[in-house]
Amino acid sequence: MNAIDTGDTAWLLVSTALVLLMTPGLALFYGGMVRSKGVLNMIMMSFVAIALVTVVWLVAGYSFVFGDDLGGGLLGGFEHFGMAGISPGAVHGTVPEFLFATFQLTFAILTAALISGAIADRAKFSAWMLFVPIWALIVYAPVAHWVWGPDGWIARLGVLDYAGGLVVEIVSGASGLALALVLGPRIGFRTEPMRPHNLPLVLLGVGLLWFGWFGFNAGSALGANGTAAAVFVNTLVAGCAGMLGWMVVEQRRDGHPTTFGAASGVVAGLVAITPSCGWVTVLGALVVGTVAGVVCSFAVGWKFRFGYDDSLDVVGVHLMGGIVGTLLIGLLAAEVMTGGVSGLLYGGGLTQLAKQALAVTVVGLFAFTITYVLGKVIDRLIGFRVSAEQEISGIDLGQHAESAYEHAVLAHGGPVLGTHGTHGILGPHTGLFPPRHDHDVRRPQPDEDAAPEN
Repeated sequence: MNAIDTGDTAWLLVSTALVLLMTPGLALFYGGMVRSKGVLNMIMMSFVAIALVTVVWLVAGYSFVFGDDLGGGLLGGFEHFGMAGISPGAVHGTVPEFLFATFQLTFAILTAALISGAIADRAKFSAWMLFVPIWALIVYAPVAHWVWGPDGWIARLGVLDYAGGLVVEIVSGASGLALALVLGPRIGFRTEPMRPHNLPLVLLGVGLLWFGWFGFNAGSALGANGTAAAVFVNTLVAGCAGMLGWMVVEQRRDGHPTTFGAASGVVAGLVAITPSCGWVTVLGALVVGTVAGVVCSFAVGWKFRFGYDDSLDVVGVHLMGGIVGTLLIGLLAAEVMTGGVSGLLYGGGLTQLAKQALAVTVVGLFAFTITYVLGKVIDRLIGFRVSAEQEISGIDLGQHAESAYEHAVLAHGGPVLGTHGTHGILGPHTGLFPPRHDHDVRRPQPDEDAAPEN
């Protein structure tokens, strides 16, 4: 039996806290991106995911992912239901198994929370609370077992995913697309500009995400060692490269770089390096981050062309960034990092690239299909979308009877919550405040029917 290493345990304790911090960071990031009348709902969707996923993970999720395979590499067994069979002295590698299970829990929490960005401003909170625990068990758990379970079929195939390009990014992106299609577009999509209402909040959220991402990636080494150090550097480099790549595109396309673009580029680079951080060199990380920043800066505009309302670009950044990072492993994997596998550009041929492409396709289709069906069932049972009246007046008031900004007039002269829970309506032409639009997209809509934004 392996002994617990105190250094590895200390590092994983810190990493677990860092990854958990990413979900509040995501809440602030998403909260700043939505319109002012929906910021509290957006933040609450992330925070409640912490509670919901924690419960189902400890009851069944950990067992389904890391329990003994039931056969075929499809799902773990039932031996760890309720964390049964795990004592304080149980060891996973060189760290306590309880700590390993908690570290993996933080990944599941973040993945569920990421999906909320695709359905911002229009989802019932009750439907979201029903969706999250079921989704965690029937979508996240199987895919995590396939990729990270010792007997998972994708793991046995030899597919490489160091910290969650398949399990976190592609799963959340494909699931977000499915739910966006179930709920349909927001009122005003493609006809009204919907910009971020608070860019400083967006940047604060990105800073917390970037900080936490070091635990996300380097913590996946499960030890305080040279691999963790290399992954740490790759994570930093890719985030920087993603930011620069996105800003260059903005400069050439729009004539100016933006703070929102810089923040989005950081996330794109971090998303793409997540699956590849332990398999590529520092030069490879630079390429991964740059390509992701460029590709995702264009991908966020596809929703206007194809008509799906991915509110906060979960598809454009997380799905596309995850695909970029996972596929680039097949090109840039270096033997010095992998200990054996080489990508195409390092003389390894097309084999690894084909494996990566197969995994991307299967995982994406599985997550999309199951999530779409689950979303439709919930929509049929209790309704997944708020009423048009709540969406127009503000989802914060409609779903939570609260407002983030008590004394401010919300979008289009929307409701202002009083000190005793009552609210009045100030029309847009009172003379007190000029009429204005309230927020959301990274760049003007390329839709020919929408008026260009100056």
